[in-house]
Amino acid sequence: MMMARFLPVLLVFCLINVGSGQEAPYRIHTLFSVECQNYFDWQTVGLVHSFRKARQPGPITRLLSCTDEEKKKYKGMNLAPTFEVPSMSRHPRTGDWYPAINKPAGVVHWLKHSKDAQNVDWVVILDADMIIRGPILPWEIGAEKGRPVAAYYGYLVGCDNILAKLHTKNPELCDKVGGLLAMHIDDLRALAPMWLSKTEEVREDKAHWATNITGDIYGKGWISEMYGYSFGAAEVGLRHKINDNLMIYPGYIPREGVEPILMHYGLPFFVGNWSFSKLEHHEDGIVYDCGRLFPEPPYPRELRAMETDQYKLRGMLLNIECINTLNQGLMLQHAASGCPKPKWSKYLSFLRSKNFNEMTGPKGLTPQSLQIMEIHHEEQHDVYEPAKPDTKIHTLFSTECTPYFDWQTVGLMHSFNLSGQPGNITRLLSCTEEDLKQYKGHDLAPTHYVPSMSRHPLTGDWYPAINKPAAVLHWLNHVQTDAEYIVILDADMILRGPITPWEFKAARGRPVSTPYDYLIGCDNELAKLHTSHPEACDKVGGVIVMHIDDLRKFAILWLHKTEEVRADTAHYGKNITGDIYESGWISEMYGYSFGAAELKLHHVITDKILIYPGYVPEPGVNYRVFHYGLEFSVGNWSFDKANWRTTDMVNRCWAKFPDPPDPSEADQTNVDTLQRDLLSIECGKTLNEALLLHHERRRCGDLNSLGPPDPETVNEDIMASKFDQVDEINHVTSNTSASVVDFSAESNQTFLDFRFWMIFLWGASVLGVGLVMMVILRGRKGKKRGKGLKNRRRSSHPGFWDNTEQDRTVHGADVA
Repeated sequence: MMMARFLPVLLVFCLINVGSGQEAPYRIHTLFSVECQNYFDWQTVGLVHSFRKARQPGPITRLLSCTDEEKKKYKGMNLAPTFEVPSMSRHPRTGDWYPAINKPAGVVHWLKHSKDAQNVDWVVILDADMIIRGPILPWEIGAEKGRPVAAYYGYLVGCDNILAKLHTKNPELCDKVGGLLAMHIDDLRALAPMWLSKTEEVREDKAHWATNITGDIYGKGWISEMYGYSFGAAEVGLRHKINDNLMIYPGYIPREGVEPILMHYGLPFFVGNWSFSKLEHHEDGIVYDCGRLFPEPPYPRELRAMETDQYKLRGMLLNIECINTLNQGLMLQHAASGCPKPKWSKYLSFLRSKNFNEMTGPKGLTPQSLQIMEIHHEEQHDVYEPAKPDTKIHTLFSTECTPYFDWQTVGLMHSFNLSGQPGNITRLLSCTEEDLKQYKGHDLAPTHYVPSMSRHPLTGDWYPAINKPAAVLHWLNHVQTDAEYIVILDADMILRGPITPWEFKAARGRPVSTPYDYLIGCDNELAKLHTSHPEACDKVGGVIVMHIDDLRKFAILWLHKTEEVRADTAHYGKNITGDIYESGWISEMYGYSFGAAELKLHHVITDKILIYPGYVPEPGVNYRVFHYGLEFSVGNWSFDKANWRTTDMVNRCWAKFPDPPDPSEADQTNVDTLQRDLLSIECGKTLNEALLLHHERRRCGDLNSLGPPDPETVNEDIMASKFDQVDEINHVTSNTSASVVDFSAESNQTFLDFRFWMIFLWGASVLGVGLVMMVILRGRKGKKRGKGLKNRRRSSHPGFWDNTEQDRTVHGADVA
C-alpha cells in the first residue's frame, strides 16, 4: 500500500529525469517561478514535460510561492522538483498586491537557501507558460560571464526615457529584455538583490506608471518586475547579448533558417477555427480532472493539405506542436496520478505515436538562430546604401471588411495595374471572424488576412486605425518575401505612376515619405514623452518607402508607439496633437513618427510624390499618387469619400459615383485653377473607370438594360430585386451630408414592368378562384352519391386525413 501511494511521485520523477542525461561541460540548473494555483499547475506540467522531451541538461526546480493558507489546500506538490519560497504576493511592508514580485524574490531565496545554488555554473530562468523544444545551453547560445543572453522585449520603452533615468545610474545600459534568461551564477548573485529592489522601486513609483512612460497598456504597473530586471542589470553593469530568434510566440512564423528552441504561449493563437488562449484557463483544474485535455487542434496532415505555402505551414505546425506537447504532458500526468486508463481515441493514439514523438524531438540550433541583435544604444552613422534600379519592390495597403474599403480597394488596384509600379501588391485585410464569414470581397485584391485589432484585445479600446501597423507586423511575421523595399500606401489613394526607391533616393536607414505638417506633436512635449529622440521625429505619412531590414526593426515600435499615444488621453488636445477632433484619431500617425524616431530613421521628405485632389499642383511636378482623403470639387460637382462610407458600390451592379465634369468644362481663366480642376476630374474619373471594369468582370449584364447579372458571379442579395440594379447612384448632399439613390432615369421602364406584373397577377387570381369553385362543386356531388363509402374508407385508414387542419375541418363537415 505504501508503495502504491508513492508510485505517482516516482513516476513523475522518472518522467522529469529520463532523457536529461546529455553530458554538459558545465553545471547547469533551470528555474521557473509559480504560485499555488491551478493556472500554474497545468503550465508546470507542460514545461516540465517539455524539459524532459528536449533533453535539457541538469536539474529543473520550480520556485513555489504559497501563503500558509494556500499551502493547506494545495494538491500539486508532486508536479515538479520544488523549492518552496515565502509568498510576497501581498508585500509584507507596503501591503501592495503584486504576485509578479515572487519571481525575483524566489530567485533571491533560492540563491540564499538552496544547496543546489552552491553547485552550479550556469542558470537558465524561464516562465511557466513556455515549452522547451531543444537544449538551452548558455555557452552555446553565446552567454559569457558578464554578458548574459536574453530574449528581446521591445515594448519596455522605459529604458529610453525618464523611467530609466529615475531608477538606475546607468540608463545607457538598460536593455529591453526578458522571457529567456541565461547567465553565469556569479552574475545572478550580483543581479538578484537589485532585481528585487528595483522591482519594488518601480512598483511604488505610481507617478510614472503611464503607458507613454512604461509601455504598459494598462497603465497599472503590472510590468514593474520586468523593469526591475532591466534596471537591476544596468545597475550592476550587465550588458546582454539580445537574441530575437531563440524564443517565439505561437502564432508567429520564425525567420527563414531559424529553429526556435523555446515557445512562449503568452498570447492567444489560432489555426483555422481552432484557437487557444491561456487566459481562458485561469481557474482550470485540468491537471486533476482525469482524462480531460485541452481541445485538440487540427492534425499535421490536415494542415499540409490545407496550406500550400511552406512558410505559413511552418508557423501552423509550431502552433499545434505547442498545444499537443501540453496535452501529451497532461496525458502522462493523469496516468502517473493513478487515473483510470482513458478510452481509445484517435487523438490519444496520435499523442502516443512514434510519429508525434519524432516530430517533437529535441531541436538543434542553426547559425541563424544564434544571430545576436544589434544594440541601438550606439550612435547610428549617416552612411546609406542607395537603392539600385533593379531592386525588388512590394507594395502594401491596409483595409477592413467593409463596403467603404472595398470600393477604395477597387480604385487602388485599378490604378496600380495602370501605373507601371514594379513588383506585386498585397492588401492587408483586417477582419473579425464574424465579419469574415459574411465578407464578399475576397477576390478584389491579392490578400493577406490579419486578425482585427479594431477592438483592442487587452484594453477594449475601439480604434480601427491601429490595424495598419498591426497588419504590417503580422505580414512581416507570416509572409516570406524577397523584396528589398516595401512601399506602404493608404487605401484611399490612386496611383498615377511608379513610386520607386531609386528615383526618390531611398536607402537602408533612410526611408522616403511625404510631409504631414500638421503633426505638431513632433515639436512639443508629445515627442518628449513618447520617444527618447524627439529631435529625430519627422512629420511624415501617407506614402512610405522603406528598406525591408528597417521595416522589420521598426514595425513593432510603430505598433507599440501607436498604443502608447492612443492610451495617453491626457495629451489629446488640439494644441498638442493638431487633431481638430481632440479624440486621438491620429495616434497611429504619431506612432509611426515616434517609432521611426526611436530608431533614428531620418526620412527623405518629398512633396513630389503625393497630392490631394483640390490642391493647386506645383508646376512641372508629375505626382505619383492622388490621396482623396479630403472633399474636393469642380464647379457644382464635388466628391467626399466620407459620404460613401456605408454605400455598397462594389456589389451593386453598375453602381458608380456622380460623373465629374468633362475637362473641357473646367475653368480656363486661371492656369493654377485649371490644373487643379483637371487633377480632380482625373481622380473622380479613374474611380468610376475602376468600378465600371469591376462590374464588367462580374458579368453584370447589359449596362443599358435591367436584366439580371450572371447568377454565378453576383451575390444573391444583389439579384433579389431588379430595381436595385441602377445605372448610377446619384449623390445628393444635404445639411446632414446624407446620400440618396435616384431612380428617375428608369421610372418609365419600371412603370411598364409594374403594369405587366399587375395584369399577370390579376389573371392568375381569376383562374385560381375558378379552379377552387370547380373542386368544391365536384365535392358536393360526390358526397351525395357515396356518403357511406367515404365513412368506411376513413375508418379503415385512421389518421390518413389528419395531416392538416384544413383536412380535419372538411371531414368534420362530412360526418355532420
